[in-house]
Amino acid sequence: MAERKSVLLRLDPAVHDALTRWANDELRSTNAQIEFLLRRALAEAGRLPTGTAAQPKRGRPRKNAGESRDE
Repeated sequence: MAERKSVLLRLDPAVHDALTRWANDELRSTNAQIEFLLRRALAEAGRLPTGTAAQPKRGRPRKNAGESRDE
């Protein structure tokens, strides 16, 4: 996996607070919420580069990922 880039982002405090609340509602970090929104905007505009790695899934991985829940 390619190394992730770090960027400095200056936001209005009210915008940051709103993003943080939204992220908490969706069980994401604020950083993950910003990336989610940017990816969605890029996809909707037809500008998401091909070959872009999928965004990591939320939550913990299952203990036995290969087994079904009914077992």
